[in-house]
Amino acid sequence: MAGKKFQRTVLAAAFGGVLIASGCAPIVNTHGYLPVAADVSALAVGADTKTSVLERLGEPTTKGVEGDNSWYYVSYTVSTLAFFAPDVTDRQILAISFNGTDRVAAVNTIGLENGIVVDLNTGETPTGGRSLSFWQQMLGNVGNFSAESFL
Repeated sequence: MAGKKFQRTVLAAAFGGVLIASGCAPIVNTHGYLPVAADVSALAVGADTKTSVLERLGEPTTKGVEGDNSWYYVSYTVSTLAFFAPDVTDRQILAISFNGTDRVAAVNTIGLENGIVVDLNTGETPTGGRSLSFWQQMLGNVGNFSAESFL
């Protein structure tokens, strides 16, 4: 009887360990669109126009801020492990520049090794207020209450 109870305990512990370990597997997500390398290498600087690039590669992820003379195709991979903050593990940017006659002036590929990750939307709004420590928050209102405020 004691042997069966021990076996059940070992089996439950093993199952719990497998369950916990499976929760630590990284979650990998790929976002964006990067055109096929063969289509990109077929672009001819000075010969292709915005229309031919649009037909061959599709709509860009974003366009330049000033006018329409820079097109960017962006793809990136984000890996998240358990409760840790997401980490960008790969990023590829295809930058196509056009000249004044709407012809391709330059085609560049930029990877994660060429720069830093710029997080444009952190979901937090910085404030100019004070930053309180844990103890200041816990003891900040001691002595600030009166019996009248509870009645």
